[in-house]
Amino acid sequence: MNTLVIVLIAAVCLVCAYIGYGRRIAKSWGIDPSAKTPAVRLEDGNDYVPTNGWTVFSHQFSSIAGAGPVTGAIQAAAFGWLPVLLWVLLGGIFFGAVTDFGALYASVKNDGKSMGMLIEKYIGKLGRRLFLLFCWLFTLLV
Repeated sequence: MNTLVIVLIAAVCLVCAYIGYGRRIAKSWGIDPSAKTPAVRLEDGNDYVPTNGWTVFSHQFSSIAGAGPVTGAIQAAAFGWLPVLLWVLLGGIFFGAVTDFGALYASVKNDGKSMGMLIEKYIGKLGRRLFLLFCWLFTLLV
């Protein structure tokens, strides 16, 4: 199969998931698209600055796709390109995107706090330390 066809199929899958699945999740979670974000409500020109939606999208996209070029080639060499492509598409849509969406939603609902602060608030200091350890180990792995 031509590589361009594979890339186009993957792009169509991701765009359809972004539009269709993303809307479905937002609707089922009861997200109000007209609600003001912490950047608008608490704007101070320093920590809280309203940003273009495409900038936020770009940051989230780079976060979820950041490790792909590093680990993707290694995984493809070990398992073959088709299982890795399916894992990237299905895992990215049903696991990674939902996790990032949930993290953003939780942050917005808690005045823009980071995940570490939210974990400390709702789980405790040990939970925050374990989360930071996981982040460090994941960065080391990548």
